[in-house]
Amino acid sequence: MISRLRKKLIAAAIVAVFLVLLVLIGSINVLNRRSLISDADSTLQILAENKGAFPRQMFREQDRPPEPLIPPNEGKNNPFLGRRGGSGELAYQSRFFTAWFSDGSLSRINLDNLASLTEEEAAALAESVYATGRGKGFAEEYRYCRAVCDGDTMLVFLNCQRELATFRSFLYASIGISAVGVLAVFLLLLVFSGRVVRPVAESYEKQKRFITDAGHELKTPITIIRADADVLESELDAENEWITDIRRQTERLTELTGDLIYLSRMEEENAALQMQGFSFSELVDETAQSFQSLAFSKGKTFSASVAPDLQVNGDEKALAKLISILLDNAMKYSPENGTVELRLEKSGRLARLTVKNSTPPMEKGNADRLFERFAREDRSRNSESGGFGLGLAIAKAVTEAHKGTIHAESGDGISLTVTAELPLC
Repeated sequence: MISRLRKKLIAAAIVAVFLVLLVLIGSINVLNRRSLISDADSTLQILAENKGAFPRQMFREQDRPPEPLIPPNEGKNNPFLGRRGGSGELAYQSRFFTAWFSDGSLSRINLDNLASLTEEEAAALAESVYATGRGKGFAEEYRYCRAVCDGDTMLVFLNCQRELATFRSFLYASIGISAVGVLAVFLLLLVFSGRVVRPVAESYEKQKRFITDAGHELKTPITIIRADADVLESELDAENEWITDIRRQTERLTELTGDLIYLSRMEEENAALQMQGFSFSELVDETAQSFQSLAFSKGKTFSASVAPDLQVNGDEKALAKLISILLDNAMKYSPENGTVELRLEKSGRLARLTVKNSTPPMEKGNADRLFERFAREDRSRNSESGGFGLGLAIAKAVTEAHKGTIHAESGDGISLTVTAELPLC
């Protein structure tokens, strides 16, 4: 149990760290990409509004084109020019080309501001983008936009290779650093999780020791009480209801202490089990047959379907107790004229044991709370049946000691299905 608690603690912490890093790194990279696209679209907007060229205001005096490309006052209201136009850096840093289409055909290409593509490569890229009909987007390493000028369609392609390379480098670096961080947290948790769960482990060990010691200590007075009751009955030479009640209660106490000690032993990390391979099918079939007469005497319908030749590696006595507990629980808590069904089948690499019984109305859905110690769905009915609420807790401990799983569910509110799965040999 402590080992499972430690694993769950480590898993929960790793998942939490991973989700936090995923949100942080994801948000940063999404914002980074949006900033890249926003800057590229702003540049493309300037080029599209000026017929595929930068305004004269963005060049140094000696580099300005001889003829103004736009009226002198047209670019004054552009906020992008207001931020960067004065320095002129954008016009010198940007690498782009334009492609013009007339009546659906490529009419001309301007590669004056780009040297990384030949005219044939630029034409092929422009035609593929034009065929998509999209207004803007990415084509390879280029961000493009579509505009209509003088009745023709113009495509402007901005080279974003450097910006995309920077974005990818940051993305890969952030992923790598996050992976290293998660690994570091995992290693630290391996070292320190033992200290975290140590108080719980010590408390749990004390609890188990107390139950075991108390159980052994109770055996002696219970034995003495039973012996005294026998002596009193022999002296009275007649049956006495008070002595009968004393004997009945001592038997219940004996059964209770035995169950508590057995449960405590089963929940130990290294339970003393005699593990060996055997036919689980035969064990289930034999145990089911022993309950046929009990079901008949109580007027209940009992059916069993057992798949043959299923072999498991485990303690035969402990698994026989598991089957008996599930069937006994179904017999006790099914109503008069109720039904009990047992089924053993192969499910992948597992042997699936299912016990289903009809019940009085109960809550639908997951019923795993019944595996808790002293858990009772109906306390009055449980008391009448003579149970302590430890049966399913012992069944769970036995199943988990064999590296299996057990689950209870009520799908319709009038039946209970308990399913135990054990690994096959």
